[in-house]
Amino acid sequence: MTDVGSDATLLAGVGAGDLGALRELYDRHAPWLSVRLARRCNDREAVADALQDTFVAVWRKPTGFHGDGEVAAWIWGIAVRRLVSRLRGRRDVIVSAEPPEPASVPAAEEQVLVAVEYGDVGQAMARLSPQMRAVIQVVVLDGLTAKEAARLLHIPESTVKTRLSRAKAQLRATLAEGVV
Repeated sequence: MTDVGSDATLLAGVGAGDLGALRELYDRHAPWLSVRLARRCNDREAVADALQDTFVAVWRKPTGFHGDGEVAAWIWGIAVRRLVSRLRGRRDVIVSAEPPEPASVPAAEEQVLVAVEYGDVGQAMARLSPQMRAVIQVVVLDGLTAKEAARLLHIPESTVKTRLSRAKAQLRATLAEGVV
């Protein structure tokens, strides 16, 4: 039986093959992860699959967490990437003269995530420096606060705010020019 401890202690247990440690991490984090993912995608199946994929990834590579920042922020990063990956392959956009049925219309969040990945916004983001792109991804797309982003990215909170402001200005300018 796993001794309930900090997330970092539990993650170390996962690294040692302790299934109980993984179960405890899941019990701690799955509820809030599920809620946050559901805010980005109204497809319960996609959210459930992304959540499952997240903890499979944690089980397979707990050494992906390097000890700086919070385990919860690291897990959230995995979860949101898994959700985007799940949505990326979907082709449920309807092209028809008939009005689409409500169940077949992708959620607004799904459309935004796909557009960010493949549309003008994605191309504009590709023109950002890696540092500014990382801040946009974790604050705007993943919904982390500046404080959470600072911990995740290992930079001061003021740097997150500065990069976010500059990145938004650069994105606005790029999209306004239509250079993408």
